[in-house]
Amino acid sequence: MARGSAGESVLHRHLRVLESFDAWHPFLTLSEIADAAAIPRSSAHRLIAELEHEGLLERLPDRTYRLGVRLWEFASRTPGAVGLREIARPWLGAVHERVRQHTQLGVLSGHDVLFIDRMSTRDAVVNATLIGGRIPLHASSSGLVLLAHADPSLVAEVIAEGLRVYTERTIRTGPELRARLRKVRDDGYAVTEGHIHPESRGIAVPIIGPGGTVYAAIGVVVPNDGVSPHPYAELLRRAAAGIAHDLAIAYRPDVDERTHGIRSLVSGSRRSLEYLESLDTDPHDAVAPVGTTAVP
Repeated sequence: MARGSAGESVLHRHLRVLESFDAWHPFLTLSEIADAAAIPRSSAHRLIAELEHEGLLERLPDRTYRLGVRLWEFASRTPGAVGLREIARPWLGAVHERVRQHTQLGVLSGHDVLFIDRMSTRDAVVNATLIGGRIPLHASSSGLVLLAHADPSLVAEVIAEGLRVYTERTIRTGPELRARLRKVRDDGYAVTEGHIHPESRGIAVPIIGPGGTVYAAIGVVVPNDGVSPHPYAELLRRAAAGIAHDLAIAYRPDVDERTHGIRSLVSGSRRSLEYLESLDTDPHDAVAPVGTTAVP
């Protein structure tokens, strides 16, 4: 792989450009991208042009840039996120109908929990997450669940990086974090009371994947009102068990030879899935008009 200055790969420099964008900064100018990515403007101009050419960035009439739709296309093919989201959504909805606050689905991503789905009501309590948003592992209930079942080396990395403090209740030290993770493993769920906002409390449980490891976390954000977390935890456990069951069915190698394809990852009518699987080509590929011959 080609490498740029200071041994940094060209791919990594492209990723730094893409990472300049977030939910709060979806439109950026060239200079803003250069500043956010910490690269010279001349380099940013070249990298942006390459990303725009590939459809990974789009330039708008006002000369700002946004992430390209092609990134969504790639993300939609990701079994670890989109497939899980499809399988988990009915269970997420069932929890949300009972809680009527925030219900969310998170996966491990580096030192953060990445939220791939969320349901909320307009008058719900304060919540710091967005779909596609991240929160440090130590600060959220979903993050604590994921970190409690991760490799111990990841815990050490999170501590060494430093624990961001949001409120006076946020976990601040390595010993405090390790003690909390032991409690999460013992209890089978995590509770964070006022860790990100004083008015909010997070409760989360693990989702066990087909390999027997923790695959994701499902949680709720509710008022920090002192009510026992046990009813929430039990509701979440039942949903997590349902998701685990559906994941196991989706990934069973003995169901049929196409289990690991589209059928295991998306919801839709049976006949629609059978039709898509029967096609020799992608139905979205260009098709020659009737009466003409397609060029091979």
